[in-house]
Amino acid sequence: MNKWTEDKRMLEYGLMLPYSNIFCFSTTRHGGFGKGTYDSFNCTPYTGDDSETVLKNQALLQSLLPSPNQLAIPYQTHGTQIFLLDEKSMCASPAEREACLQGVDALMTNLPGYCLCISTADCVPVLLYDKAHQAIAAIHAGWRGTAARIVESVLQRMFAVFGTQGEDVVVCIGPSISLNAFETGEEVYRIFAEKGFPMTNIARRSLKTGKWHLDLWEANRLQLLQFGVPERQIEVSGICTYTQSEDFFSARKLGIHSGRILSGIMIKETV
Repeated sequence: MNKWTEDKRMLEYGLMLPYSNIFCFSTTRHGGFGKGTYDSFNCTPYTGDDSETVLKNQALLQSLLPSPNQLAIPYQTHGTQIFLLDEKSMCASPAEREACLQGVDALMTNLPGYCLCISTADCVPVLLYDKAHQAIAAIHAGWRGTAARIVESVLQRMFAVFGTQGEDVVVCIGPSISLNAFETGEEVYRIFAEKGFPMTNIARRSLKTGKWHLDLWEANRLQLLQFGVPERQIEVSGICTYTQSEDFFSARKLGIHSGRILSGIMIKETV
């Protein structure tokens, strides 16, 4: 069961709490320095927010995370590019590391001290922990990424790199747009159908508007189950960003020039 921190700046995931070496969270809108549609805890630099304010929010976030920590925040493009954060990439210059994070929608690592972050404001953040191989991943699954089965792709990549098996994976699906709020057109419905998703499980047509509604939470959960992740090891936050936009950023509600939720997962450094 997810829970808010006392200062309401972050949502923590109950499923991850038993693993003392893992810190897993999603930021809220509360307790930061931003104004207007960035009010107030926007930590993402790619949104049009004031850069100094974003840096102040990032510094605040880092003060709340286990220490030491470094934030890895990619520039996402609704694609399926996966970046492996390894010792080689961390030895690169800051400019080279930033370049590596361009056009990336999923991060994975087995290195402690690096917080893998995903920015969302209605899209689905998926945070993974392989407890057998001590590896983690953070995935940005918008409707395009979900349709392209980015979660499945990351799990397959984790298997290739770390030996990850479904039975060892623990997953949190964070705040994002719900079935009731995610109205879409026939073309998006067709894309999911053509990709082989069970549409009776993930889609519903509104009797009132005739429009399709899609369940991105379930579409991503199904990919996890198909890989062999046990149902009991998947936590869906159940928080709709569109209907709870006073607490979480929603691009559909606030417009694209607004803040983003930062969802992150990290392996803590051991002393």
